[in-house]
Amino acid sequence: MTTVRIEQLTIYPVKSLRGIQVDHWPVTAEGLRYDRHWMLVMPNGRFITQRQLPRMSLINTALDGDDLVLSADSHLNIQNNGEVRLPLRSDPKSEAFTAKIWRDDCEVVETAAEASDWLNQVLQPPQPLRLVAMANQHQRVQSQPERFGAETHTRFADAAPFLIANTASLDALNVALTEKSLPIVDMRRFRPNLVISGIEAFAEHSLSNLQRQDGLTLQLRDHCERCIMTTIDPDTGEKSADMEPYHTLAALNPMPDNPKAAAFAVNATTTLPDHPNHQTMLSLGDTFIR
Repeated sequence: MTTVRIEQLTIYPVKSLRGIQVDHWPVTAEGLRYDRHWMLVMPNGRFITQRQLPRMSLINTALDGDDLVLSADSHLNIQNNGEVRLPLRSDPKSEAFTAKIWRDDCEVVETAAEASDWLNQVLQPPQPLRLVAMANQHQRVQSQPERFGAETHTRFADAAPFLIANTASLDALNVALTEKSLPIVDMRRFRPNLVISGIEAFAEHSLSNLQRQDGLTLQLRDHCERCIMTTIDPDTGEKSADMEPYHTLAALNPMPDNPKAAAFAVNATTTLPDHPNHQTMLSLGDTFIR
């Protein structure tokens, strides 16, 4: 029997913007509260991320009372208009429309026109973007029920409600990068919700579930295939010309069905304990039995 421990908890309120590290946080079947609660979409409703707009990696997110605060990193050279606020619990009056995340359709509404305007000013996209949230009472259509379960729903995450990474796997990657005289990277490149310790490098791919003493269970579903976002420096918003650390990661830990593709972290779902009178929480230091 092996015990794993939560070493880091991160929420990403706006898909592809910077995350917020927390010490403890409410958890739901859809993921951590407010995780990927908002996203940016193009005029045709298609979602946009750092893959198309690396400058998104330079927008900070913060929670302040009942507000979500977005602010510009100094690398963006924004003067006199460094932040914008929008309410966490808003009731947008704008008409719902269909947005698309990969193959999934979802009904969304623009949450705050002033936030969309600010983001367009800061990010300078090739076409105007809108900041959206899920329309009231809408659940995202699950295009891969065989992968995560027909009853599994998320907000705007790429795939599963949770992404779980392993400290030992990052250490192994950095050893491989150092051996090639390449810069090491930190966990921000991979944008996990939970970072765990207590198992060997890439052993997370062979686990089926992690169970906490109170009955909360994390089902580790499959490898997370990585993309060009891993090559974007989270401090500068610049892509690595040599496609690192992607190439090194692909050689070290390839996807099971594609030896040229890199894997890092695992997609996960959850079964919550029956706590009818209080919110289930995850906290730093929580331990799970594998």
